[in-house]
Amino acid sequence: MENAPFFAEIADGPDGGEAWWLTADDGVRIRVAAWAKDASKGTVLLFPGRTEYIEKYGRTAAHLAKRGYATLVIDWRGQGIADRLVTDAMAGHVLEFSDYQRDVAAMVAAAEKLDLPKPWHLLAHSMGGCIGLRAALNGLPVNSCAFSAPMWGIQMSQTLRPVAWSLSWGGRRFGWGHLVAPGTSPESYVLIEPFESNKLTNDPEMYQYMIDQTLAQPTLALGGPSLRWLYEALKECRYLSRLPSPDMPSVTYLGSDEQIVDVPRIDDRVNRWPGARLEMVDGGKHELLMDSPDIRGRALDTYCDMFDAATEAPRDHTSRSAVGGQGR
Repeated sequence: MENAPFFAEIADGPDGGEAWWLTADDGVRIRVAAWAKDASKGTVLLFPGRTEYIEKYGRTAAHLAKRGYATLVIDWRGQGIADRLVTDAMAGHVLEFSDYQRDVAAMVAAAEKLDLPKPWHLLAHSMGGCIGLRAALNGLPVNSCAFSAPMWGIQMSQTLRPVAWSLSWGGRRFGWGHLVAPGTSPESYVLIEPFESNKLTNDPEMYQYMIDQTLAQPTLALGGPSLRWLYEALKECRYLSRLPSPDMPSVTYLGSDEQIVDVPRIDDRVNRWPGARLEMVDGGKHELLMDSPDIRGRALDTYCDMFDAATEAPRDHTSRSAVGGQGR
């Protein structure tokens, strides 16, 4: 582990945050950062969504620290200041969705090396929820799973879905996989979308927080997904929908005005997860952890209440490694 850049001035997180470079087992360089490493109750492994980066979760880490939890958060491959995977650095790209599990394995190894306090818990947003569900099924050593608008499916119309499958498959087949998917922009969403029509948050101050971060550190910005990413994401979501749920406590928060992830897939997963809870936020959009102080505070307190209660050792619910394949 080597020290990595950490933009504390834009994160608004707890004092003492630190970041490190890690190298996944396929040679891709990623970044992790920790806040409140001496916390008394345990550690939250925070899995961000697509386009996101470590510093965006500074305020989340501050709330978790007040509740007694350390936070370890990651820049996934292809975003933040981790290695970008194609020439167009603004294209959100991945070769195989299972590659994200390589990043998870490196993150877990770093958590062990840093001797972060246990027990550990998962907090995952959007794409991070897809990665996190796979990791939990593969044996991620956590006691509970908290999700915010998890990407267990991608929201689109029934007429568009077969088109998305065909285009993304064709992109991979014919060498166009690196291109940004039609209908998405190569620019950062928060820099081109007015607050009034955004799909992320109802809170203008938090929207400005995201804008200010992107303007201050343009290298953190990311545009739309590549065709390859889209195909891999559709395939992973379909496969995960056929699997049972992990044997551990879970709470999912979801806004009633969600427009990005597939709500029926979330309902189906929670209904098939013994003891899981789905908390709906009336009028909430996609990023509830970037919404008003009341909404994000309520969600984080609910998550922390679950973390507090989940004190037993994590269950050995699978024998597969955390870098397991996608199980075609």
